[in-house]
Amino acid sequence: MQNKGLVKLFAVLFGLVSIYQLSFTFKANQIEDRAEQIAALKSDDPTKRAEDETRYLDSLSNQKVFDIGIASFTYNEVKDKAMNLGLDLKGGINVILEISVKDILKGLSNNSKDPVFNKALDDASELQKNSQNSYVEDFFIAFDKIKGNQKLASPDIFANRTLSEEITFDMSDQDVQPIIEQKVDESIISAFEVLRKRIDKFGVTSPNIQRLGNTGRILVELPGAKDIERIKNLLQSTAQLEFWDVYKGEEFLPFLAQANETLKPLVNKNAQSEVAASEIVTDTIDDADSKIAELTGVTSTDSTEVGENPILDLLRGYGSGGPVVATFEANDKDKIMSYLNMPEVRSLLPAEQRYVKFAWGIQAKNSEFVDLYAVKGNRENTPELSGAVITDASQQYTQRNQPSVSMQMNSKGAKIWEEMTGRAYAQQSQIAILLDDIVYSAPGVTTGAISGGNSEISGSFTLNEAIDLANVLRAGKLPAKAAIVQADEVGASLGQEAIESGTTSFLIALSLVLVWMIMYYGKGGLFADIALLLNILLIFGVLSGLGAVLTLPGLAGIVLTIGMSVDANVLIFERIKEELAKGKGQAEAIKDGFSNALSSILDANITTLLTAIILFVFGTGPIKGFATTLIIGIVTSLFTAIFITRLLVDWYVAKGKGLTFTTSATKGLFQNMKIDFINKRKVAYIISTVAIILSLFSLFTNGLDQGIDFVGGRTYQVRFAQDVNPEEVKADVLEAFGSAEVKTIGSSHQLKISTKYLVDENTAEADERVQAELFETLRPYLPKGITYDEFKVGSDEKKIGKMFSSKVSPTIADDIKRESLWAVLGSLVVVFLYILLRFKRWQFSLGAVAAVFHDVIIVLGIFSFTYSFMPFSMEIDQAFIAAILTVIGYSLNDTVIIFDRIRETILERGGFKGGKNINFAINSTISRTLNTSLTTLVVLLAMFLLGADSLRGLLFAIIVGIVVGTYSSIFVATPLMYDTLKDKGESIDEHSKI
Repeated sequence: MQNKGLVKLFAVLFGLVSIYQLSFTFKANQIEDRAEQIAALKSDDPTKRAEDETRYLDSLSNQKVFDIGIASFTYNEVKDKAMNLGLDLKGGINVILEISVKDILKGLSNNSKDPVFNKALDDASELQKNSQNSYVEDFFIAFDKIKGNQKLASPDIFANRTLSEEITFDMSDQDVQPIIEQKVDESIISAFEVLRKRIDKFGVTSPNIQRLGNTGRILVELPGAKDIERIKNLLQSTAQLEFWDVYKGEEFLPFLAQANETLKPLVNKNAQSEVAASEIVTDTIDDADSKIAELTGVTSTDSTEVGENPILDLLRGYGSGGPVVATFEANDKDKIMSYLNMPEVRSLLPAEQRYVKFAWGIQAKNSEFVDLYAVKGNRENTPELSGAVITDASQQYTQRNQPSVSMQMNSKGAKIWEEMTGRAYAQQSQIAILLDDIVYSAPGVTTGAISGGNSEISGSFTLNEAIDLANVLRAGKLPAKAAIVQADEVGASLGQEAIESGTTSFLIALSLVLVWMIMYYGKGGLFADIALLLNILLIFGVLSGLGAVLTLPGLAGIVLTIGMSVDANVLIFERIKEELAKGKGQAEAIKDGFSNALSSILDANITTLLTAIILFVFGTGPIKGFATTLIIGIVTSLFTAIFITRLLVDWYVAKGKGLTFTTSATKGLFQNMKIDFINKRKVAYIISTVAIILSLFSLFTNGLDQGIDFVGGRTYQVRFAQDVNPEEVKADVLEAFGSAEVKTIGSSHQLKISTKYLVDENTAEADERVQAELFETLRPYLPKGITYDEFKVGSDEKKIGKMFSSKVSPTIADDIKRESLWAVLGSLVVVFLYILLRFKRWQFSLGAVAAVFHDVIIVLGIFSFTYSFMPFSMEIDQAFIAAILTVIGYSLNDTVIIFDRIRETILERGGFKGGKNINFAINSTISRTLNTSLTTLVVLLAMFLLGADSLRGLLFAIIVGIVVGTYSSIFVATPLMYDTLKDKGESIDEHSKI
């Protein structure tokens, strides 16, 4: 090998850089462990402990904590350079937000009332369910179908004052479309920047936010985040701040009584029975009843008929001289608001209150009640003052030392604010401050008009809520609603367990591989082990240096790389043994062995690399992490196997020592084999045909256990204190939700619960409602005394509660299906073309791709046949697609190595010769094929038996795929290639040789 000095230099440099990069990870872990220990000594309360831990780490932010001689680093710098752990290893949240393009279009049209425009918006929403177009493109299609004489450049649509500089009345629809597309894109970019600023202010370590293509979807990954609900509210809040004049609440008590009487004949009494049955009698309610009785002569408690008074029965309090109209239970908000917005009820309002806007107040923490306000609306439904005038906001404290938010307005806003506060002072009324249509406060004005543009929002805030509100106001409002269409939440304790199980399986698998290589190849195996250990160091070093995120599937990718990385060394050592068997000297045999193996090594790794790249392009989140580690692993494996192993072997031989690459137990093993594979191909065809028919039959009859990635829905992984019966839990959840799948995960005290209940609602309120109802449904199976908050975050001490949750909207599920299909098909097309390019014959490409189809169908068939009784989850999700692509890569790897040897053999021996040379080629690679397959299987089995429960389905698919792939390389790909040749005695053209 030439340039040995350069290889040594690179190896030393790469190793030192990797150690340097990883040292920051070790230091960061050391500091965080200390923070956890200090917090544990201060308090037993998990919430308080988390706050103390955060406070300690914040105190170190700008302090020098790591000195390596030539430089010293602060804690923040150490964290920035440390390896980033993914959601499944650290806990946290991973969401895909979808910015409502429909709302953006409405905003661009100034909330047009044009019926054609609004019909086109609704039609576009329907088209989106089965469309690959963007929402804007579908809107244009829908508008063209129904527009008649209407134009996009109509003054009622886009030729308005807001867009007057870009769109004029004389423009055609074709002229307007690119302008609207650009405006929508700018709005999404604006939303991206707003979200990024909010996340930066939140202080989460190693956040990741990125726009997914040119869509309205934005990926947000926040590993390590603990307050999940707080983050979801932060992300979805549009921060639409509005200032409105407000009525006195008591003015609307007669209206509520009239509305109640009007609703009696309209409301189905059965719908009210549940509410009336849970009626709460308190002094406050008695006071409210007395007040209503004075006004109307109607009491809500003297009627024995359930549901007699639709509104009054739900009343829990009333306003007394202030802005609050009445108080209701939070669970009744939607029902009350639907009543108040009914045309029959709105018609009861006097002319001066025709445009009243009813709004709910903010719900105090640990309170079941919420206040109703009546805001002075107008015909346009636009506030006199909006949050657009806010130039700065900060968290402050009121005179009573309660958290509040102080705001500063620009000059225009300050003038309007002075007018509004002056009017409120004169009328002795209040001003309602609404954020996203929720009244945060309704302060009165006691000192006259307020000049200068300073204002304050106060209410029942916690400190974190006040900080978050100030952050979102300072970052700005979102241009449209942001709905969470896909979400994964992982509890910190589950992430810690994943790290522990992953590390254990990793070390055991590595040990088995290291021992096996020495047992099989002797001192040569020892050199391969050294190269393998360097390879692992480089993988982690590169991951850390690139700022890549290590996920649980990513860790699986690394362990899989360990199994596959020995393949290159196995190929080299087997070729060296062949050259030694020919009588060549040791130095010449080593040189020729490395040279002859290079072609197979490159072809096999390039095909696997191509599938990994496709997986990286089409995958998201953890799957992208799997692909990242696989790509890095392939590159570093090639470097260490080809150069480092050669360097060590040459160094040893140069000392005059003999190297046989065998041991007493393996000497002569698999040599001089003469199995007639070609003549056995008909038996193989029958076996494969039967297997494929059975697989297809199961697929068409049993189907597959599709996860929520492909069908949409919500999934929760819940851990109980004792074993539970999944069938009993399923019956209860099914009764509560009408849709449920319940499966055991790992052990009988841990269940995975999936449901499509409220699947089309992408609001934070819907998420909270489903989660709360699940808690109530599971309460009989949980320990007495566990609170909803403990269940929601997963109690680390008690090891019970919700450990993981995931949500996928139906739209996202359709996209995942489509992208997964393209990923699989794309990998096949790319590999077909690569093999055609390398081997110059379509028969080789056909054999390889047919073998892959064979493997994929059989793996799917086995999953279809066994998912109902396997003791682990076998859902078809994105992780399964990663497994399928890994199977494709491995099968191709195996097939290409055999094809390479066939090509070499027929060139040396003068053609196929009726299959004799093919048999020779396959027999000569049997040692390598079995060695690599068994090594990889040992690694995977170690992970399967000892690794995380969530990976067992993925690992099972890969294990099956490797067994089937090894078989198909010999008995499917090669025979098909041979049978499609026209002349089975001809040789490959000399020009096709590498």
